[in-house]
Amino acid sequence: MRIRIVDAFTDRPFSGNPAGVLLLDSFPDDHWLQKVAAEVNLSETAFAHPLPPGGEADWALRWFTPTTEVDMCGHATLATAHVLHTTGAATGTVRFAARCGILSATAADDGTITMDFPTSALTPVPAPDGLEKALGAAVVSVHDTAAHIGDLVVELRDEATVRSLEPDFAALVHLSDRGVIVTAAAEQPERGYDFVSRGFFPGLGIDEDPVTGSAHTALAPFWSARFGRDDLTGFQGGARTGVVRTRLRGDRILLTGHAVTVIDGDLHA
Repeated sequence: MRIRIVDAFTDRPFSGNPAGVLLLDSFPDDHWLQKVAAEVNLSETAFAHPLPPGGEADWALRWFTPTTEVDMCGHATLATAHVLHTTGAATGTVRFAARCGILSATAADDGTITMDFPTSALTPVPAPDGLEKALGAAVVSVHDTAAHIGDLVVELRDEATVRSLEPDFAALVHLSDRGVIVTAAAEQPERGYDFVSRGFFPGLGIDEDPVTGSAHTALAPFWSARFGRDDLTGFQGGARTGVVRTRLRGDRILLTGHAVTVIDGDLHA
């Protein structure tokens, strides 16, 4: 069967966030899916198969890290939509049935894909014991996120602090349900982005995720409230980076980015 590696939230190969994508006739057993994701060894591998016409979704979609299945993944959804559109398997808007509900992705003439995701609720919480020590930086504020995400959104002092972090990943494992997203306002918005972030998910087998689409369902409302604007651009990453354009629409959020296929081959399993 065909397997593709797609760099998401970037228009250049070897940047953004890579995801594995397999289009199937149906889902094999979970053990096989997890073994493939472990073999691909990227932050997520997406598996999708077509659904009968006339339903609320066109494709079923699941995502696996090297160690576990997750409820929501933005960059692997973008990668899957990119594969569907570039191979002619789908046109226009594609609807996905996933563990977090119905998601959609629409391709534009400029090559971008816009995904429609649920907006995450944010709840201010005290900083967990050991968070500042694990991050190696002072914390400004901490917010918990809604179901299907389970991240802590941690505001830091400035962009330079976010970029220079060298966290203790082992210490971060027990501080949130899924991961820790650190963020700060952009120091130079004229460079084309409004806020920066990095995402750490050692509990899922991913020390750092380069560009986390699902995290932006929480980052966008957080920064939209600060800036008083619904349309923002986020820049995420450490060694690899990418850009996510966000548009807040109440309980839904639009996430827009590019994607590039870098590997297209056969899986012999």
